[in-house]
Amino acid sequence: MRRESVHRLRQIVKVFIYYGFGFLVDSKFSKDDNSPANLRKAFEELGPTFIKIGQILSTRTDLLPSNYIDELSKLQDNAPIEDFNNIEQLFINEFHDTIDNSFLYFNKNPIGSASIAQVHEAILKDGRFVIVKIQRPQIADEMHIDLSILSKILHLTKAKFTDTIIDLKDAIDELLKSTEDELNFRNEVLNLKKFKALNNDVNYIYVPYIIEDFCTKKVITMEKIDGIKIDDISSLSKAGYNLEDIGRKLSISFFKQVFQDGFFHADPHPGNVIIRQNQICYIDFGLMGSLSKSLKDSLNKAIVALAYRDINELVSILMSIGVRKGHIDKNSLYEDVEYLLSTYLSTSLMNIKVSLLFEEIFEITKRNNIQIPKELTILVRSLVITEGVLSTISPDLVLIDLIMPYIKSQNRNTFINDFEFDEFMLHSLKFMRASSLVPSKFIEFSDSIISGRAKIQLNHNNLDQPIKNLHRMVNRIVFAVIISSMIIGSSLILRTNIGPKLHDISIIGITGFIIAALMGFYLLISILKSGTL
Repeated sequence: MRRESVHRLRQIVKVFIYYGFGFLVDSKFSKDDNSPANLRKAFEELGPTFIKIGQILSTRTDLLPSNYIDELSKLQDNAPIEDFNNIEQLFINEFHDTIDNSFLYFNKNPIGSASIAQVHEAILKDGRFVIVKIQRPQIADEMHIDLSILSKILHLTKAKFTDTIIDLKDAIDELLKSTEDELNFRNEVLNLKKFKALNNDVNYIYVPYIIEDFCTKKVITMEKIDGIKIDDISSLSKAGYNLEDIGRKLSISFFKQVFQDGFFHADPHPGNVIIRQNQICYIDFGLMGSLSKSLKDSLNKAIVALAYRDINELVSILMSIGVRKGHIDKNSLYEDVEYLLSTYLSTSLMNIKVSLLFEEIFEITKRNNIQIPKELTILVRSLVITEGVLSTISPDLVLIDLIMPYIKSQNRNTFINDFEFDEFMLHSLKFMRASSLVPSKFIEFSDSIISGRAKIQLNHNNLDQPIKNLHRMVNRIVFAVIISSMIIGSSLILRTNIGPKLHDISIIGITGFIIAALMGFYLLISILKSGTL
């Protein structure tokens, strides 16, 4: 270990011990109520690198308890101003030219100074106003040293965390990955471009453009957005803006990002959301959340399950999207979810915070040894911030009132648009194979009974009617298999578009669908009338 690293190690250990984290070297894990606040103070004293680490951890409710998350969220990312000579030298290293030669004007005094970078105002030679975000020259090395030291400390003390919910390996891996992502400004450029493309058709959303010629791994140059911060209600009112309209549009934008795009701004605090010319302008795309199609679908279903108080469905969704970290008592999980829903949904919608509801659900999963995907914990943090902004600009707006109509409209609009024929055919064929086995399995079961292989005790008491019911059930299953076959056959005919056509649609295929529908209705009516399968 280099001399600088040894010195830094001593400094880190000294600060941790001073703030009551001596268990890192010589004692048992502390569960002092002041530990979260002391950890925040320790991070503040250890400087910009640990402040950034704390901010990253504050987004991960799956890695730390909620009291630590709340405390680390208070960390302010303010850092001393970097010497401009160092900033200019980094710029020269990146672009092989001076700042004076590259810009018509460049403000040497930064308008923002954070742990990783500082931001300067500038004017391009074509007259466009821009902001230039330049990484601190030594920050990458400093963060790598600090993370290496922190990783070693945590590995050495791993045994002392066995009775906590903290997964040290996950925490360290996520810190390393998140830090690397933050240090590579090209990731932010890609995030901005993707977000801009997804929202091009939304006329009330604006995303600044990038100046490609002045973007590298350590520098970002983009359009300067002049406007009013979204929580400055006094200035917004004076400018004639309708605050409720802004709140509603912000909510719909958030829903679109989550439920439709699966790509959302994970840090929409007031400093990153500006109102300009009747548009909501997003800036700073360093922290974004991403949801897979399956995760989006599960989230969609979870919202519907919450609305209809479908406990079984919600429990099933939680178990399907989560990772098991131990034994799961389904009865306990069911009871916890049932209690939560009865508590929340018995109150007025005005008093329900969606973010708090999801936080409670995630606490339940944690207690029941289910780890929720990190993407959802980042989503909840974004939701917390969004609800906080809404409570400031439009306190009468109830987010949960807006979610369900949006979900319903999306379900109607995307049923056909998202229909995937190949996937439908695959599931249909699987169903056909499974259904075709039912008669043979039933015959096999009957043969085993007749031959005496099945050890079943039967009392022959008035079995005529049950046997008739059994025959009726088998007939209906066969009938259902025939209907399924007709649907699949008609689908194939429609896809190949063979035979006579009406308005360029195969008459045979449509006829098959109609017959299958009539047979299906007949089968459904007969089942409903009899009350049994």
